[in-house]
Amino acid sequence: MITRRFALGLALAPLMLAATTVTAAEKLSLNAISKYLNEMQTAQSDFTQINDDGTISTGTIYIKRPGRIRFEYKPPEKTLVLASANTVAVFDAKSNTGPETYPLDKTPLSIILAKNVNLGQARMVVGHRFDGTATVVTAQDPAHPEYGNIQLKFTDNPVQLRQWVINDDSGSSTTVVLGDLTVGKALSNTIFNIQLATGQGNR
Repeated sequence: MITRRFALGLALAPLMLAATTVTAAEKLSLNAISKYLNEMQTAQSDFTQINDDGTISTGTIYIKRPGRIRFEYKPPEKTLVLASANTVAVFDAKSNTGPETYPLDKTPLSIILAKNVNLGQARMVVGHRFDGTATVVTAQDPAHPEYGNIQLKFTDNPVQLRQWVINDDSGSSTTVVLGDLTVGKALSNTIFNIQLATGQGNR
């Protein structure tokens, strides 16, 4: 089951996209990664989430830049995470109090969903390295590093975000691996609408 801790961690994660097969590549510059993200307007992908306890969850992610993302989990999970209107909302089907909300600009998601991504100037980017197969960009709240971090992995030829790893404040890690990415597909703004999702009830 998805824990509240991870739902929040996912909400604080940047989000993105691509195939699961990792190919050899050289270290990508932050400018190259920024260009890749800026050229992406919409994206959709299945994802597989490997939780710290070894359990696996699946779902679909939808992105519409700037400022919108949707993490929709498949049954038996009923968690829904939305970002729009500079707000991240975490819907828990077990709660009767509505979604928990957080300012988008206070989360690492903001550096990916920004209208103009510039990772070279993003204060949340605290690491940039090559692990032998992928370029790893690490982001965290510079004012609160104790909250944990997220590591985004990108491969080259072409540039693609393959997965991310969330390391939270308890020391646990959660990995999200992206499936085949569909870019350029028309996505309605209504699927990111937090007020509409609240009116329909938790998912």
